[in-house]
Amino acid sequence: MNISQFLIFLSLTFTLSVNGNTELRSLMELKASLDPTNMVLESWKSDGDPCGGSFVGVACNEHRKVANISLQGKGLTGKLSPAVDGLKCLSGLFLHYNSLSGEIPEELSNLQELTDLYLNVNNLSGPIPPQIGSMVGLQVVDLCCNQLTGNIPTEIGELKGLNALSLQHNRLSGKIPASLGSLGMLRRVDLSFNLLSGEIPLRLANNRQLETLDVRNNTLYGNVPQGLKRLNGEFHGENNPGLCGTGFPTLRSCTRFDNMNINQLGPSSSHLNDTVPLVNSHTLDNQGRCNRTRCSNPSRLQMLPVISGVITGVFVFTVAGFLALFRYRRKKQKIGNTSESSDGRLSTDQAKELQRNGSVSPLVTLEYSHGWDPLGDRWNDIGFSREHFDKFRFNLEEVESATRCFSELNLLGKNNFSSVYKGVLRDGSLVAIRSINVTSCKYIEAEFVKGLHLLTSLRHENLVTLRGFCCSKAKGECFLIYDFVSKGNLSKYLDVEDGGEPVIDWPARISIINGIAKGIEYLHRSEGSKLLIVHRNISVEKVLIDHQFNPLIADSGLHNILADDIVYSTLKVSAAMGYLAPEYVMTGRFTDKTDIFAFGVIVLQILSGKLQLTSSMRLGAESSRFEDFVDKNLRGEFSEYMAAKLGEIAIRCTNEHPEDRPSMVTIIKELDDCSLLSS
Repeated sequence: MNISQFLIFLSLTFTLSVNGNTELRSLMELKASLDPTNMVLESWKSDGDPCGGSFVGVACNEHRKVANISLQGKGLTGKLSPAVDGLKCLSGLFLHYNSLSGEIPEELSNLQELTDLYLNVNNLSGPIPPQIGSMVGLQVVDLCCNQLTGNIPTEIGELKGLNALSLQHNRLSGKIPASLGSLGMLRRVDLSFNLLSGEIPLRLANNRQLETLDVRNNTLYGNVPQGLKRLNGEFHGENNPGLCGTGFPTLRSCTRFDNMNINQLGPSSSHLNDTVPLVNSHTLDNQGRCNRTRCSNPSRLQMLPVISGVITGVFVFTVAGFLALFRYRRKKQKIGNTSESSDGRLSTDQAKELQRNGSVSPLVTLEYSHGWDPLGDRWNDIGFSREHFDKFRFNLEEVESATRCFSELNLLGKNNFSSVYKGVLRDGSLVAIRSINVTSCKYIEAEFVKGLHLLTSLRHENLVTLRGFCCSKAKGECFLIYDFVSKGNLSKYLDVEDGGEPVIDWPARISIINGIAKGIEYLHRSEGSKLLIVHRNISVEKVLIDHQFNPLIADSGLHNILADDIVYSTLKVSAAMGYLAPEYVMTGRFTDKTDIFAFGVIVLQILSGKLQLTSSMRLGAESSRFEDFVDKNLRGEFSEYMAAKLGEIAIRCTNEHPEDRPSMVTIIKELDDCSLLSS
């Protein structure tokens, strides 16, 4: 290396060092502000490397510049420091589901590369900085569920690439900026639960790209523009007593007073609109009469009816608005309190993934409102209706909200291809949400959709009910939303030691066996189809117990959306526990008889109260030696007749030869006959 090359190298090294130190200094200032107690960001060290993978929640691009900060749901209690503007290459800032306070710093506007801004579900206050309009790269702005005040800046209309704007559940006032109507990429706007007044701008309603507009629970008034009808139910304007419109089921029809209100007030009366938007029908009616009689300066006595009308109107509409708001919030209560601190211990999978691949902008958030439409316009090609799937589709925002942003406190379990979280939907119902990486799903979209159609079609009292699904192509995950089953899986109630789970009594065991049999029999039916539905992976882990101790079979049909190698990998546990029929080892094929073999194993497990079966248990069931195969925890409180019959059924179900195993129809008939004879 000659001297000139050395000098160039030294110069580049110095430049990189200076740039690196600049970002490091910004991160350290940001840490001190966001996490004043140093309980969350202790991995951010002043002598560390932000791009080395040690800074939790920090991901860099290929140029080793900080590109993403993903600290959602970490329990941060500080403020957002102006020092964030030192991260010039930042494209994603994800600080939602924390307890941050203070104002949004105007220095944020210096981040010209930022595309995704998530500050929702915090305790932020003050106005939205008008400088936000200079952030030309922004695609998603989510500031919902804070305590922001003031007007919505008209400068937001300069964000030509904006796709989604979420400002709901704040204290914003003033008018909806007409400038939003000029945003050619804007698809989703949520301004609900604020203090906004005035009319819905015609320019916004005529925005052809707009797909969702939510302005519920404000003080808007006037005739809703007819252009919003094309949103097909995705316009929400309830609980704005002053709003009216024709063809909107949730709104009242307009009257002549509404039209008079709109005609008389105009742009010059905007100050009046902002203060008493709901009482103008009284004042305008009097003004109209005065204008017709050229009464320009009425006396105080003449103004008394006007004043009285205004006061009465204010009182009536205020009370009506309060009652409507109260009823609505009781009916549609949002999860928890949006000003509460989040759980504080969230999954870091997303941050780790970003650190591994250096990607940016992990959430392409049109999917927050619409999810993934895998087939686009090709639904008819595979013979399914998009409307069928729309009934089951959840959006990503609902899934995040239900799980508290995938809090580890809500994690129920995980394996090599998925994680299961407990969640609470906005209607208050408990659910279990299975998150599956899309790389674990069938890679042919048509096959995946066929499998999803099957899952949404299964309905039986002994199957766990699928409430819906959400697929996010950008996040690389699919979510299946099931009803939550409160008592856990059946394996919890086996191998019970003193002081452990309560022992299941004999009647409950009979009921559980009957329920499992009925669930499998439903799957094996061929109603409306020539194909049997084979579960393939039935075990006590897949049998969930509800609050009434009814059994519900989980993961029915799940293999139809999973890649083959994933399906095979999930069978290892089944093979180790003895659930796999011997012919599967020879043929590699599943039939209804392989499910029946697994059912026989489960019957013996329920009778014995043991997870691991032994040859002596099987011999005891064959010869009706109850002491060898009936759970000693029952202390002799069981029906010997039923125990002998169930032992005999279990032996036949686990016969080595599949043709000698009974069908589920036969098993259910025998169980019913046994119940009659033993009663």
